[in-house]
Amino acid sequence: MPIKIIRYKNKATDYVGWAIFEGGIYSIDCECESTQSFLNTGLPVAHKMINDLSIYEKNLISESDIDILSPITAPCRILCQGSNYPQSRIETGMNPNDKSFNTLFHKSDASISSPNAEIISPSHVRLLDYEVELGIVIGTDIHKETTVTKDNIHKFVAGIVLAHDVTARDIQIPQGQYFKGKSYRTFCPLGPYLCILEKDEFNYIDNLELKLFVNGELRQADNSKNLIYSPSETISELSQVTNLTAGDLLLTGSPGGGALKVPSGAIVKMLGLLPDKLKWKMFINKQKANGKYLKHGDEVISSISSADGYIDLGTQRNRVRFD
Repeated sequence: MPIKIIRYKNKATDYVGWAIFEGGIYSIDCECESTQSFLNTGLPVAHKMINDLSIYEKNLISESDIDILSPITAPCRILCQGSNYPQSRIETGMNPNDKSFNTLFHKSDASISSPNAEIISPSHVRLLDYEVELGIVIGTDIHKETTVTKDNIHKFVAGIVLAHDVTARDIQIPQGQYFKGKSYRTFCPLGPYLCILEKDEFNYIDNLELKLFVNGELRQADNSKNLIYSPSETISELSQVTNLTAGDLLLTGSPGGGALKVPSGAIVKMLGLLPDKLKWKMFINKQKANGKYLKHGDEVISSISSADGYIDLGTQRNRVRFD
């Protein structure tokens, strides 16, 4: 069975620890400051505990006594995929059937925040977008080119996590800065659970339902079976150009339904004839007019689960605040 792991802070003592969430919250006896150290030394303890939680009643803690933190800790690498669902490609003017290249980029680990924390946007950001994503947590170091498949992915991946790839589109697109536009602090709520999978449970990665609501309105909904590049394909490709370490995170791309709307081909051609300053001013004003971008006070609720409920990565509830 999958093991739901949370990282928490005791409200009274500020102690930060790890726990199993299974019909209660059972603290894990380990001193692990990072996700990497937890995977190496804390996870074996969790595997032992899950066999019979009834004998660990002394480890029970009350949810009211803790704050739930991100189960992924800095320092780590956050590697991201762009336009990895057909519908998102259609909305951005791309061919959904074109598989000529995998769009890969980084997001700063300074953006990591707790699953229910505020999303705090700098005041200069005008186009704040939402992107629910399935996160893949690397379980072991990969320091050479490696072929990862659906049959052996369990050897390289520890589990999965709910992620929200918040993005400042007016930084990302006019400035051409993916890294900056996606990396402001609080722009990556993670959790609440790090869901540890057994070998025969990894098939669920290919059949998970992603949903995101803004103020109660469903904005994004898709299934991970529609991913253009699978996690195994992407990890294989990444291993050709970079090292991966236990605790690193791969964000697999966001479904369609985001606030960003690409203008028609005719308008794009027209904008291309204008000076850059005027072109991007018109782009930003047109985007703002669609009313979908996040505003101060908005509530974003996101979730990922399997249709049968066997896999449930929990729910994030984030309020938006502009500084």
